[in-house]
Amino acid sequence: MWNWDRHHSRMRKGLIAALDVGSSKVCCAIAMVQGKDNFEILGVGQQLSSGVKSGVVIDMEEAVTSIVNAVHTAEKMAGVTIRDVIVSVNGIHFKSVNLAVEMNVSGHPINDADVRRVLLQAKATQEDPVFQVLHTVPTGYVLDGTKGIRDPRGMYGDRLWVSLYTLFSKASPLYNLSTCVARSHLEVVNLVAAPYASGLACLVEDEMELGVVLIDMGGSTTSFAVFHEGQLRHAECIPIGGNHVTMDIARGFSTTMTNAERLKTLYGSAIPSVADDREMIVIPLVGEKRGEGINQMPRSALVSVIKPRIEETFEYVRNRLLKVGADALTGQRVVLTGGASQLSGAREVASMILGKSIRLGKPIHLGYSELSQDPSFSTCTGLLSYGQAEHLAYLHAFPQTKSKQVIAQIGSFLRQIW
Repeated sequence: MWNWDRHHSRMRKGLIAALDVGSSKVCCAIAMVQGKDNFEILGVGQQLSSGVKSGVVIDMEEAVTSIVNAVHTAEKMAGVTIRDVIVSVNGIHFKSVNLAVEMNVSGHPINDADVRRVLLQAKATQEDPVFQVLHTVPTGYVLDGTKGIRDPRGMYGDRLWVSLYTLFSKASPLYNLSTCVARSHLEVVNLVAAPYASGLACLVEDEMELGVVLIDMGGSTTSFAVFHEGQLRHAECIPIGGNHVTMDIARGFSTTMTNAERLKTLYGSAIPSVADDREMIVIPLVGEKRGEGINQMPRSALVSVIKPRIEETFEYVRNRLLKVGADALTGQRVVLTGGASQLSGAREVASMILGKSIRLGKPIHLGYSELSQDPSFSTCTGLLSYGQAEHLAYLHAFPQTKSKQVIAQIGSFLRQIW
């Protein structure tokens, strides 16, 4: 269990640390809170990830080594030693549940005890030995049929309904991840869904209020989160990422993964151009010595390998949004982030398949830092925003309007209950 007293004593000093354990890289960032919307990055450490696949630990020793190396680099840069970290959770094991709970409140004005009681009632219906709660968000209250109530406390009525969105993750991958962190001599103070964190880093308040889907394109996975009326409404992860594009290139052209990654970065695109047939690229063949066994292909051949995988990714996201009924909440806005989103043409393919306007999302709370231009740093920045919100006594992991702060105060019970 987390030591909240010790954690909050450290948080009061304004020092927060984030650990993003991904399939392609492990990133640790240490920051000092400077105000409501800003923090100063003191140290950053990045390490190629090993022992993690599709967001799940598959080799503890290798995962621990990657974590330790990333943390030590960040600590050395920051000149501090950290103990507590906020850790990202990714993978294809999320489960979303929307729930409405009803309670009789007649005879007295609604108070904190009533709200706590209805939330406890909701918790009792969601206990699952296979899954663990990551986030529970109260999305609204209804009193005697009156919708849109932000804060029911002090009101009179007969029946109170509370609507909740809960994001679960399979328990066993969480335990394995937490064990790796513990073996790195660190303590997990919060587990945050990676797409949720990326939303905190890249989205502006109006986008969250009006409705938006945040798509984070990682190495082995692509995750997405839906926000509406300032609240997280759905999150999910699919098993397709930038590494799959690299693997397609390696297989299609009989070259190494290293060469395939280089080709993708330098010449890759998800949309064709008129010059592709004329532009020739050199592809070293796997197993051949340097300078021998070189193949030449038009750039159009490379595009023809990349394009179907990127299309598949966004078709998968589109179909999932439609299936869970979340597409109607997102309006016409999509924000694309993550390292794989930097591939040329990804934005255009996303717009064509999703039928929405697309912008590329980068961390927005880092000022003029070089990291603010790096979409692969979005999740780690969002984890820092989550920690900053705790430090400033905001109870939910996203920026909020004043009206949302009221519902967030009621949501403080959720931290004690779950």
